[in-house]
Amino acid sequence: MELQEWKLKNKKRRNYAHFDPKVSLDRVWSYISDPRKIASHGFYPFIHYTLSFLKYNKETGLKPKTREICYSAHIDRYIYQYYGFKLNQLYNARVKLDCIEDSAIAYRDNLHKNNIHFAKAAFDFIKGTEECYVIIGDFTKFFDSLNHNYLKERLCSLLCTERLPDDYYAVFKNITKYSTWDLTVLLELNGLENNVNGIQSFNQLEKAISSAQFKELKNKFVKPNKDSFGIPQGSAISAVLSNIYMLDFDKKIKDYVTEKQGLYMRYSDDFIVILPSTTLVSFKSNFQFINLAIQSVPRVKLEPEKTQIFEYNRGVIKSCNEDILQNVKNGKNFINYLGFTFDGRAVTLRDKTVSKYYYRLYRKLKTIVKRNGITKKGKRISCENVYLKYSIKGANVGNGSRGNFITYVKKAERIFSGEKAIGHVRKKHMQKIRKQLNQIK
Repeated sequence: MELQEWKLKNKKRRNYAHFDPKVSLDRVWSYISDPRKIASHGFYPFIHYTLSFLKYNKETGLKPKTREICYSAHIDRYIYQYYGFKLNQLYNARVKLDCIEDSAIAYRDNLHKNNIHFAKAAFDFIKGTEECYVIIGDFTKFFDSLNHNYLKERLCSLLCTERLPDDYYAVFKNITKYSTWDLTVLLELNGLENNVNGIQSFNQLEKAISSAQFKELKNKFVKPNKDSFGIPQGSAISAVLSNIYMLDFDKKIKDYVTEKQGLYMRYSDDFIVILPSTTLVSFKSNFQFINLAIQSVPRVKLEPEKTQIFEYNRGVIKSCNEDILQNVKNGKNFINYLGFTFDGRAVTLRDKTVSKYYYRLYRKLKTIVKRNGITKKGKRISCENVYLKYSIKGANVGNGSRGNFITYVKKAERIFSGEKAIGHVRKKHMQKIRKQLNQIK
């Protein structure tokens, strides 16, 4: 991505309230592009809140989940975005030089591919072997675990310097030794309730609190990250920093696997290793090498429950966790990777992905039916939004539309050409929506 393209993509201001005023990129460009300004820039705390939601699983039903959300002030966001862009350009050049361009695949702005392409590449590789072993791995609390000193070393290596330039150091220091201010406190200070309406009203404010209030209250409410590890997931620079953190690991595993005519890809904290034509004894040695490589990266650990081992033999997949992993029982005889399922012969959308779509759809329909199609203010509920969000009617991207889940399904059908089962979710989905809406009297 060229600089002008990046500036065009990020030119608009964001309409959320923070400690500084909402601003567009052109208003701050001369500031954020001046290294001397950034070296002495005073970063604001992130606003933090805990997102609670119910995660639906076909086997276990609804399960409560939480996610810690941190979002930066407006000018800070532009700084993180710009330095993330610059680091990403250096990173793209480095992975090409290290011959790992096709291995580190997440958060890349030059591959022009998505998870569908990567899943297809993995499954096609497996199909192209008569026999192979497959490792599906997941790192535990990846962003929360990144060691600050190790990250700093990797940054210096990427920048070809012994110490970080002052501007880069300022950005590094504030994304590692970041601080937070809870959204609940800010809502209370503005006399707003901690609910959807309260948050909407809060974000309509020009600033979260006045400058005078910020100075008076920051020592009371700001919580610094005192650990020597962890960066806030979701910040504008966190993604590229996580890739930089894994540079040496990706190189080591890619070289090892390539030597054995295999495939290695890492998508953020998920990775897949495919090793063809090997015995169980040899594979145990291969797995030990990979496990030791993981242990050599500070604070990066495998998530035991999400790590799966499979054997593929001429169109048949067999779970073999018990042959390799300690205290991990064999799972089901199919591979789940990046939202898709492969049983050795056919590819489908993962059950969890489809279940999530139907859960959200039916929850919305249930609310409409329960209210008998009437809002609290006595107005008729338009079902057009339901069709746009969940049906083929909203699937065509264009005229300002971003598409919906059916858009994603259609794209997957195109990329996985010939895999007819992928589009099964589209069949009769309109009838299912209408059937529920017909209950309205």
